Formats: sequence, structure tokens, C-alpha cells
Amino acid sequence: MKIKILCTLFLAVLLASCGEYNKILKSRDAELKYTYAKKYFDEKKYSRTSTLLEEILTAYTGSAKEQEILFLLAQSYFYNKDYTTATQYYTRYYNKFPKGDYTELARYNAAYGLYLDSPDARLDQTSTIKAIQEFQSFLEYFPQSERAPEAQDLMFKLQEKLAYKEFLAARLYYNLGLYMGNNYEACIVTSHEALKNYPFSAFSEEFQILIVRARYELAYYSVEEKKPTRYRDLLDEHFNYRNMFPNGKYLKESERYYRQALKALGQEVDQVTNEAVQQEMNN
Repeated sequence: MKIKILCTLFLAVLLASCGEYNKILKSRDAELKYTYAKKYFDEKKYSRTSTLLEEILTAYTGSAKEQEILFLLAQSYFYNKDYTTATQYYTRYYNKFPKGDYTELARYNAAYGLYLDSPDARLDQTSTIKAIQEFQSFLEYFPQSERAPEAQDLMFKLQEKLAYKEFLAARLYYNLGLYMGNNYEACIVTSHEALKNYPFSAFSEEFQILIVRARYELAYYSVEEKKPTRYRDLLDEHFNYRNMFPNGKYLKESERYYRQALKALGQEVDQVTNEAVQQEMNN
């Protein structure tokens, strides 16, 4: 019986609340909607807040309240986890009010929302790239902000996600091998670009050993006249791996490919070894 009474009371409060909101929504009084929008925001009813603010934004454009309304609108979408729309309003805010009261937080949240919205590495990374750009912009405008260290850390995580996506692509190319084309070459190009774009990535060693492996496979399956050149390319990549990761976990594997390349080159073994020694001395 007590539960039934409580449910009845809850339903009555809910209906009253909905009735109040619908009444405000139908009102033509912009100031009334503005007051209730802030009230609903404090009550964490963000959908109601954004709906009311969307309706009155035009009415307050150019007024002293526009700045607060724009920011509150962005915050409402942010807390409602609609990060794409939130970022649009944050961007609109800081572009219109570059020295506004909420500009620092608007720039940070624009980036942070996109960070939260960043999808799995296997999916399209447009929002990830946009988030990195927003964090870079934030750090450019507020390098001394207390949020700067966190922004740098989150930006690095996003870059690492992009590096991981490139690693998945390079590994796929390697696994495809010569299926319907020269995928080993695609693996090499993808890995080289990733090393250039993400030099401090945790996947750097993975990229370099993929290059060594792909170079070996490419040389092994080449026509005879191309084998010497491609085995020499393999030797170069082995030395690159060894210089980059002198204690690397794939060092023995890379050395195995190196010895097989020397064996395949036959009479050129001594010459290749001497060239390698000379190259290391010059470096």
C-alpha cells in the first residue's frame, strides 16, 4: 500500500513538472525561458535547458547575455553527452568571444568532448584528428593553463590511437602479402609514414620490424634481376632497426633476415659487411 502511494505521488510530481515545462515552452517570454533554462541546468535537466536556450538565442544575439547563453548551451549538450553539438557551440563561443569569461574552458571542452567522442581505432578517426587540432589550439592560446598538462597527455593518447590505426593497416598489408597486388610495398610505405608522423609512438618498433619483414618477403619473391637491390634494401632496414632498438625484442629475428640476405647476395657478402661497418663509423 505504501509503495502504491509513493508511486502515485511520484507520478503527480512528474506530471506537474512536465506541465510546468510545457507551459514555459509555449511562452513567448524570452526572459522567462532564460530563467527556467538556468533553473533546469542547475537541476541537471540538460535537454530542457538546451531546448529553451535554442529558442531564445537569436533574441539575445548582440546583448550582454549572449555570451552566457552560448556557453550554457554548449555545456548543456556537453553534459548530455552530445559532444559533436557541444563542440559546435563551444567553437562558436570562443570565435565570437575570444577574450570572453569562459573562453579557456570553452576551448578545452571543445577538445575534450571530441576526445570522449573519439571512436575505436578501427573506425573513422575524423573526430580524433579534430580533437588533436582543438587541443593544439588550446595549448597555443593557454600554454600556462592548469589544464595544459592534461591537454598534452590527452593529445598524446589521441596520437597514439592514430598510430595504432596505422599499425593495424600496415600489419594487414603484410599479412595480405602478394594477394591481388604488392601489399608488401604498401606495408613498407605505411610503416615509414607512421614512423615519420609518430616518432615517439609505442608502436615504433613494430613498424620497423614490419618494414624488415616486408623487405625480406619482397626480395625473396622478386624476379632474379631485382633480388640484389631488394636484399640490399633489407640490409639497410636491418641496420635501421638495430640502431633504433639496440636491445629490441625483435633483434634476433632481424639479424636472421640479415644473414639470409647476405647469403642470398653470395659473393657480395664481404663487400656488404665492409659497407655496413663504414656506415656505422660515419654515423
